[in-house]
Amino acid sequence: MQDLMTPSKRFDHLTNEIEAAYHEAVLKFGFSDTALVILYTICNFGDDCLLSEINKLSGISRQTINSALRRLEADEIVFLETYDGKKKKVCLTDKGKKVAAGTALQLIRIENEIFASWTQEEQDLYLELTQRYLEAFREKIKGL
Repeated sequence: MQDLMTPSKRFDHLTNEIEAAYHEAVLKFGFSDTALVILYTICNFGDDCLLSEINKLSGISRQTINSALRRLEADEIVFLETYDGKKKKVCLTDKGKKVAAGTALQLIRIENEIFASWTQEEQDLYLELTQRYLEAFREKIKGL
């Protein structure tokens, strides 16, 4: 039977399947999706990250981020400090660095292994097309 799925339907299915795979990893780690996104974002910056970057890059509501941060603080995984006046920086504690090594950094390693298995041209094409899709989608939704 011929595949009658349109590109947008296939894209939606792939996106959902990727999100489900990440969620499966989160469940194995025993974290909430939001908590792992916070750890992941911090790890991409090092051991700390501006709260505004987490809010911007995650696409998750500020309220949800703040709730997850409170839980991570209570578990002594992160702490917040004031940065440059009013800004807040989210920092990993020593315990948080160990937790991140067993969670977010594992996912980053897996992602890097996958990208490393692709040619440079494949990596560039994938990233370019994904960026173009994002920019075009953002532009189109302005008209809604």
